[in-house]
Amino acid sequence: MKKSVFLGTLAVSALAAGIASAQTLEEVTSRGELNCGVSTGVNGFSAPDANGVWQGFDVAVCRAIAAAVLDDSMAVNFVPTTGQTRFTALASGEVDVLSRNTTWTFSRDVDLRFTFTGINYYDGQGFMVNRNLGVSSSTELDGATVCIQTGTTTELNLADYFRVNGMNYEPVPIETNAEAQQQYLAGACDVYTTDVSGLAATRASFEAPGDHVILPEVISKEPLGPAVRHGDDQWADIVRWVLNALIAAEELGVTSANLAELAAGTNNPEINRLLGNEGNLGEMFGLDAEWAVRAIAVAGNYGEIFAANIGEATPIGLARGLNAQWTQGGLMYSPPFR
Repeated sequence: MKKSVFLGTLAVSALAAGIASAQTLEEVTSRGELNCGVSTGVNGFSAPDANGVWQGFDVAVCRAIAAAVLDDSMAVNFVPTTGQTRFTALASGEVDVLSRNTTWTFSRDVDLRFTFTGINYYDGQGFMVNRNLGVSSSTELDGATVCIQTGTTTELNLADYFRVNGMNYEPVPIETNAEAQQQYLAGACDVYTTDVSGLAATRASFEAPGDHVILPEVISKEPLGPAVRHGDDQWADIVRWVLNALIAAEELGVTSANLAELAAGTNNPEINRLLGNEGNLGEMFGLDAEWAVRAIAVAGNYGEIFAANIGEATPIGLARGLNAQWTQGGLMYSPPFR
């Protein structure tokens, strides 16, 4: 799972600049559907199920936005994008928001003219190998063949890491996670490198997950989150605060089980503001008072979404780690609702 680099930087920037003044909220409400850019398929994060219905951690963000804006969590057109195509899809207006394991970087923010509306997963790049290779550390990978997605910052991180450690490697270019899985299992490469969460998701889909090892080294910072185009602050605020509502709900103890009860009113002013019982937060960016209630109602708070899609009880098996609430030693933290 990964993040696209800067190919076509000028073209992407020009596209983004050309529609920067678009009023996305008006377009989405007029269309009656949210166009959401997702991956081509990463289990637990964004992938269609057996019935073709998109599911996953990143998908839940799309559905929460649709619920807040359109009062219909199913009013989403999911647009699969690769590392090569995702930024063009966003810049051209093909999608209204990108929600597909994309890393927030300086050049994407400034040069490509995208606004990252927050971080929904703190990640880092790692390496997976077959247990039979007998490797216990990425420092033992000198001379390895490495499956790597093209058009991604993974390529740059990999080159830097091997250079710093005085090692050589042979890249095996791939475009999608499905292709990476196929090539890796076929023995076309010794190693698959991407974000650790992506490695866990890929390994969980194998017939024999225990035959494969994710090495302990994490070689980069990969703050992943939704992105929109520069120039439409109202839309950026909506996407940002929908994500914040999910995060704040967990901190404040608002869950799918008690949402209806708490929405009727509590003694906690911040919960009341979040759920629309006090103040006029929704009005400030063009929505009604119950926008956050609808967003949280889709799949629960951030912790519930994490647990259901990628948590330790799922085949993906990811611990909260850095993605725990700040009150639990993690980095998840919403600005105040006031």
